[in-house]
Amino acid sequence: MERALKYQGENKMPDVKEAVAREAGEAASIGQEKPKTAEKSPKAAKPKTRAPKIVRAKTAKPAKASASAAATVAAPVISGSTRKRYSEKERGQKLGEIQNFIKAGESVRGATKKAGISEQTYYQWKKPAAKESQSGELKDLVKLETENARLKKLLAERLRKENADLKKKLGIS
Repeated sequence: MERALKYQGENKMPDVKEAVAREAGEAASIGQEKPKTAEKSPKAAKPKTRAPKIVRAKTAKPAKASASAAATVAAPVISGSTRKRYSEKERGQKLGEIQNFIKAGESVRGATKKAGISEQTYYQWKKPAAKESQSGELKDLVKLETENARLKKLLAERLRKENADLKKKLGIS
């Protein structure tokens, strides 16, 4: 430390690392512990850049409506016409009407127009209805197959009895 001060007095600025190394060398030669110094290596200063702030436009929050006001709100209007929700029964009736029009030779487009629904709605309704009818047909098919198997067994028993009776009469067995 004294030497560093001497150099400063002579207007010579020694390197900080050299001064620390000299002090460490002197302390080691005397038998003392090395003084702990925090050496900071000169790092290139990185300019701090921040991500641009995203400014969101503030939207007005809807005022809380009372229960009576909520009841008077009408259904949303879609493309100039009001949207109607049909019950399952009404859907079945409309599908039946359209099927009748189609059987009479009407096109699907014309039949749906006469029924008062769009073609897309018809096909959307037809999907689940077709699955339900298929499941009904499947149940009927399974029932017929079980009945068929039962009748085959019954027929086989009767034929065995008849064959046994014929063998007795002919004296074959």
